[in-house]
Amino acid sequence: MNSNEKFELIKRNTIEILGLEDLQKLIEGKKKPSVYLGTAITGSPHVAYFLWVNKLADFAKAGFKVKILLADLHGALDNTPWDVLEKRYKYYEAVIPLLFESLGVSTKSLEFVKGSSFQMSKDYFYDLLKLSTLVSVHDSNKAASEVVKLGDNPKLGGLIYPLMQALDEEYLGVDVQYGGNDQRKIFVLAGENLPKIGYKKRVHVMTPIVPGLIGKKMSSSIPGSKIDLMDDEESVKKKINNADCVEGNADNGLMAFMRNVVFVVKKDIKEEVIVERPVKFGGTVHYKSYDQMEKDFVEKKLHPMDLKNTVAREINSLLLPIRKNREKLLKLWKNAYS
Repeated sequence: MNSNEKFELIKRNTIEILGLEDLQKLIEGKKKPSVYLGTAITGSPHVAYFLWVNKLADFAKAGFKVKILLADLHGALDNTPWDVLEKRYKYYEAVIPLLFESLGVSTKSLEFVKGSSFQMSKDYFYDLLKLSTLVSVHDSNKAASEVVKLGDNPKLGGLIYPLMQALDEEYLGVDVQYGGNDQRKIFVLAGENLPKIGYKKRVHVMTPIVPGLIGKKMSSSIPGSKIDLMDDEESVKKKINNADCVEGNADNGLMAFMRNVVFVVKKDIKEEVIVERPVKFGGTVHYKSYDQMEKDFVEKKLHPMDLKNTVAREINSLLLPIRKNREKLLKLWKNAYS
């Protein structure tokens, strides 16, 4: 894979890249650039995580060193109780690698890092204090607003959160930070303030946020919006059947999941998406691209129920590696979330 092919692979399915020219120079000039994504140890992980897992797979294919930050202290700053923090970390530590396995990505090429393993060092704390003297309460609050559950009476921890996320770029030794477009304000804060304390500005890559099943962001804090990784086959089908899906309107969580996850996975393994339906309703149809499916859905040639059945089947297929380890995972999950 040449540098241009690597560049295009990193760009695919992104919604914005801050430092696009720097990314190209990085790919052309550095033999093994590095990227990280941080996931705070908060709510129970759900199927939208497959979007960022797949994008990290793109980075790995493009020759990047990939680091996944399991951000336990960030979880506490985002209202995870301290007494369950380690229990939730244990669950994340066990389940996140299985998402990569679902997509056929070897975890041997990935590095998983626990946030508190370096965020409690003397140097890190000193730099955090430095940043706190440079970033205003207003700017920190603004940066955290789309990521942290601040509420009507924000806690100080929510304002510390974006400062730590900025510092993580330096202490993880990466060239790129990747995340959803809800992270944009934190990325901008990092880019503006790290150079003020002597550290380089990084490239920031963003992908879209998958809407929830009920029309909002798929989130652990919005009941009914998500499919949990621990949901069994029937639970997945039931939730999908109850999802918002107006005939002819492609603006819903199901179509977004097909576009951002399923069709990306299928393209990489050179497979089509198959919609199975009786002959009297048009018979089985094969889709090579998302655009073809969306066109049929908008023109009402593809019924919402057929779409729902397809999404449910694809999600249940992705969750197979997790279900093979269900007994072990369920113990950890209950310990973390009961």
